[in-house]
Parts: sequence; structure tokens; C-alpha cells
Amino acid sequence: MDESNNKNITRREFMTRLGLFGTASALASLAPMEAAARQLVTGTPHQSAPATPLAPADGGMTYRTTPNTDDEVSLMGFGMMRLPRKGKEIDQEKTNELVDYAIGHGMNYFDTAPAYGDSETATGIALKRHPREKFYIATKMSNQGRNHSLEDGKAMFQRSLERLQVDYIDYYLLHSVGQSGMKDFNPRFIDNGLLDWLVEQREKGLIRNLGFSYHGNVEVFDWLIDHDADYNWDFCQIELNYVDWRHASMGGGWKKDADAEYLYNKLWKLNIPSVIMEPLLGGKLGDLPKEMKQQLRDVRPDDSDARWAFRWIGSLPGVLTILSGMNRMDHLKENIETFSPLEPMNDDEKALLASIANQMSGYPTIPCTACAYCMPCPYGVDIPGNFAFYNKAVNEHVLPLPEKTAADYKKRAKDFAKSYRKAFPKKALPTSCIDCEQCLAKCPQQIRIPNQMVRLKELLAKE
Repeated sequence: MDESNNKNITRREFMTRLGLFGTASALASLAPMEAAARQLVTGTPHQSAPATPLAPADGGMTYRTTPNTDDEVSLMGFGMMRLPRKGKEIDQEKTNELVDYAIGHGMNYFDTAPAYGDSETATGIALKRHPREKFYIATKMSNQGRNHSLEDGKAMFQRSLERLQVDYIDYYLLHSVGQSGMKDFNPRFIDNGLLDWLVEQREKGLIRNLGFSYHGNVEVFDWLIDHDADYNWDFCQIELNYVDWRHASMGGGWKKDADAEYLYNKLWKLNIPSVIMEPLLGGKLGDLPKEMKQQLRDVRPDDSDARWAFRWIGSLPGVLTILSGMNRMDHLKENIETFSPLEPMNDDEKALLASIANQMSGYPTIPCTACAYCMPCPYGVDIPGNFAFYNKAVNEHVLPLPEKTAADYKKRAKDFAKSYRKAFPKKALPTSCIDCEQCLAKCPQQIRIPNQMVRLKELLAKE
């Protein structure tokens, strides 16, 4: 039987659509489903769903297996986009300390990209100090936003090898596909032969696993998955968390064409492992509004909001690794502890997070993930910083301010505006925004940034 026919059997017989927030049978059924999948696809490129036991016998880090290469990948991965800095430069010494601790405690997946500034170079320096078999490097073809020739793509790949100080890339991704649909995807990867060239590099061993990271337009995601027989995707990186699962279009101008449930299930059908970005929804799920926070504390008093979010994702067997950008040692230690080993989430806990997701779907925060793709602003506005300050005020019930009839309205409004101005240099405030719209095309969340800046200017005017 040929490869494509074998995959078609998997599609027809293996998958029943997963409802994570459903009845107790939903996750309980996954173990026999995985066993059936392994039997159905033995001998095909996707040999098994990435599902090693959730609780290792030694009590250490939980691992999942990459089907094509049998890599044992730590369920917690290190996102290298937001490394500690000393002024404008990456603090290499602190980065080394974080990487050393991560590797020393079983973490072995490190994700970077040329688009992350000097991250590739810093990552290469930190990892070069360890045996090559101790880590897997993920990086990307980060030429989004404009058309590139095949020669440009080849040069970018070679620079990544040099900066990372390696002879091959373990996990290589087409970066940020889907933001502008097929009209930009085709010239970027297909028409110039770049994707075919990357497949050749995998055949040569310079790329061990080939995948893509998806943002936005589901037409591109569907096309790539529907052409899996041509490209044989080893993995796919998607945004997934317990809010995005059913509420990916939540508020604030944030436009996504598909909920994470759809993306995950489509990958699961083909046994393509999911690598997860934005597990905390840009930090929002790591610091919930106080009434939601209390709901979690009533069930597990010692667990942080972030641990709840990570455990929810980790309980999905199709997930290979969950990326978290960690620039503080205390965050790294807590995250490692969460996955050493992972305690799978029970049905009651899943139902509670489903309720919180429903509550959050109407919450008036700005859905910025702090990726900083919009930066630098040509007029000096700290776009993600302003959004984070506003969101914190909403979550702590400083905002929305009470009705103007409230006795203390004017004082509270004035106090908020005063604290807002003190938090940023004058040039970094929304008052510097002139609505040039240069940020719009850069935002993966498709936030109408100038419109949000107008709202923030109005709040500042209350002083």
C-alpha cells in the first residue's frame, strides 16, 4: 500500500473529533485511539502520535516522541524570543544560566528565529557549551512580509547554521504563514522553489524535521495540510490555549479564521505533532482577573494561573512541546516543575477552565501577545508596553472605571491617568501616535493598533 493510501485509512478510521471540554469520555478515549493509530500507520512517515507516557517513572521531565525521527522532546520547550537583556543587548551570561538550568533539568527543545533580532546568535553561544545530543534547535525561514528569491532563502538558512554554530537544524519552520493568505504565501515559498529546496535539505540531513508556524488565514493552513502527501510535514506550530480552543476570535479586533480546536484536530488526524506557541495568550492566562483567579485557587490553592494553563495543554496527547518565553529563573523553575512530571487535568478541572474561557471571551482587554513584531514604532510609541499597562488595569478592576455618577469617578480617573504617564517616557505614550498605520501589517493578531491608541489617549486626557 502506498503512503497516501495509508494516510487516508488513518483519516477515515482513526479520528473522531475531539471535544476537550466535553464529557469524561473525551480524553479517556485517547489512549486506545493512540494505540489504534500506531497500528494503522506503522511503516508510514507519521508512525505514531506523539504520546509517550504522561508521567515518567523517574519523576523527571515529561517527554513526547517525534514520529519521523523518534526524538524524545521535552514537553516544555524554551522560546528564545524574549531573552534577558542588559540595556539593548541580550545578557549572554544570564541567558547561559537559564539554558544551563533548563538542560540540567531535562528541557531540550530551544526555539528561535532570524526575526528575533540577535536571538539566534545568543542561542548558539549558550547551546554550544553543551553536547549536541543534549538539545534540539528550532529556527525558521523568517522572510515574511515581502517576496524573496530562492537565493535569499538559501542565504538565510546558511546564516542560521552559522549563528547557531551547528551543522544541521533539528526543527525548521516556514515562519508565520497565513497572515496575508495564499497571495503572499505562493511567491514567498512556492513560486520561487524555496519549499522544494527545503524538502531537499531534509533529504540531505541538513534539516531533520520540517514544519511551519501558522498565523491567521486558515486558507493557507488548509492548503499546507491538504498537501501533506507532497511535503510530509513532521510537525506544525500553532497558537493554542484554553481560550483560543473555542474563542480564537475573542474581542479587540483580533481576527483569526479558525479556533485552535479546528487546527489541533486537523493535525491530529494526520498524526502531525503540534508545537504550541502563546500557551498563556500573551501572559493573560498567567495573571487572570481576581475573580477568575479565585475560582482556580478554590480548587488548587497552591497552583499558579500559568500552571493551570500549561497542564491543560499538556493533557492533549497530540502536543509535542509547549513553548514558553522565559527570561526569569523563577519562571523557568516553576514551568519545569509543572512538567516534571505533568499531572494530567481531570474532567472537573477542564470544565472549570471552559467556564473561565467563556467568561474571558467578552472581557475588554486588548489581545496583544507582546510579540513586538509591531516595533520599533517610527514615532517612539511603546505599543506592547501601553497595551500591557491597560490590560493590567482592566484585570485589576482599576478599569473599566465606574459610571460617571459614582462619587469617586473623577479622582479615580485622574489617579489612573497620572500613574499611566509616570509609567512611560513621554515619547512612548499613545499621545505620540500619529496614525501612520505602519504597525498594522506587522501585527499577527490583526489588532487595529491606531484605533486602540485613540482609546488610550482618551484615558490619558482624564488627568
